[in-house]
Amino acid sequence: MRFRALIEGYQEELVRNLQGLIRIPSVYCEDGSGYPYGRPVQDSLAYMLDLAQEMGFSAAHMDHQVGYCEYGEGEEMVAVLGHLDVVPAGEGWSVPPYEGLVRDGRIYGRGAMDDKGPTIAALYALRAIAESGLPLRRRIRILFGLNEETGSADMKYYREHGGEIPVMGVTPDGEYPVINGEKGLITEIYVCSFRQEGPLRLLEMRGGTAHNIVPDYAMARFACSPEMAETICAEAAPEIACTRTEEGVKIEAFGVSAHGGTPQEGVNANGRLVQFLKRLPLEGRLAAAIRFLAEKLGMEYDGASLGIAMADEVSGALTNNFGVLLGDESSIEVRLNYRYPVTKRFELCGPQVQAAFEAAGFCRTAATHKNCLYMAEDSGLVRRLMQVYRDCTGDAVSRPKSIGGGTYAKMLPNVLAFGPIFPGDEVREHKPDEFMEISRLLDNANILAEAMYAMAAE
Repeated sequence: MRFRALIEGYQEELVRNLQGLIRIPSVYCEDGSGYPYGRPVQDSLAYMLDLAQEMGFSAAHMDHQVGYCEYGEGEEMVAVLGHLDVVPAGEGWSVPPYEGLVRDGRIYGRGAMDDKGPTIAALYALRAIAESGLPLRRRIRILFGLNEETGSADMKYYREHGGEIPVMGVTPDGEYPVINGEKGLITEIYVCSFRQEGPLRLLEMRGGTAHNIVPDYAMARFACSPEMAETICAEAAPEIACTRTEEGVKIEAFGVSAHGGTPQEGVNANGRLVQFLKRLPLEGRLAAAIRFLAEKLGMEYDGASLGIAMADEVSGALTNNFGVLLGDESSIEVRLNYRYPVTKRFELCGPQVQAAFEAAGFCRTAATHKNCLYMAEDSGLVRRLMQVYRDCTGDAVSRPKSIGGGTYAKMLPNVLAFGPIFPGDEVREHKPDEFMEISRLLDNANILAEAMYAMAAE
């Protein structure tokens, strides 16, 4: 391979700089800093722009919404779209989530796989191309995104404010050999207000950290008499813990975390909680809301009870994630994330979900929709990326695939998700103890170098 030896020579520096990037907890926040996605996310961008400039690349940002570095000349540009923001760490870590711990050939931390590791690998891949001196016909640009995990407003800003569109590109935020289909992606927030009635009164409800993570923990606190608290505690079920409190009772539900695009790989603690709460002597609109959530969402992940179950041969079944549940003495908030097959349409699921929630007394307060993406196997970009993957790995068996996860490929034309997960590897994004093997980090840098060169030189 043209770039492997150069990339292996960068290993120590690459790992050290990835550790530094992981140590910046770049979770979206509204912190009054003046930066669109918060100070930590901005710090991660500054880190990468400084690193790119140290390598000799031109680097810039667009109003702190998105940054990029570039190498080469030519009227046309090819791109790699990475992102520096991460989902919250969540619970269940056995190692510090923001330390970049290296152990047993792995680097651990939130973002190690999604997407800081692949993004910094792309930067070192670009360095290898530059140091090789091989001629290029097109410029190569690496975009440093900042809002992929919470709506991709960064790429919308880039597109709508004159950001140059690549003639072709990749985002290292999916799987190999290449993702040529991505399901339609819908995120919605519903709120139900109520006036409490009866002897059991909700004080607080909380479950999940993000719409696109299967929650592994959920809890609810209620005020009630000691006698009722004792009765509820006697009803404890598997993976449900009930504890007497000064006010009444605390109920906890436990599940298994997973990526929101593959909810079947997890166990939804929010669903488990509302199914238990449905059995309690709640009254009025609160009881009706809990009953609706238990019966229409529960622990399902296919949308069947909402009437939106569907599938196709290309991308499989629709998935639905009951990602966040929040409640207080007067309202309940639900955040959903559902994904429909690449050959289906939003009209077959979106209106049905909204109608079901509104009929149950909920009001939709926010919604985003990213259309599905599909590029045929015989298209030029798919064939080019498949050839790079096969040449680098020797894998002549794997075929292009469709996924439930949504990537930046939907945000700019002519872009497909390419890596970083290899066939058969464990999916670690959005999970506790997220990690990337250092050997896989180097593999990705090499494959990305070959892909960038293939797109820019031919």
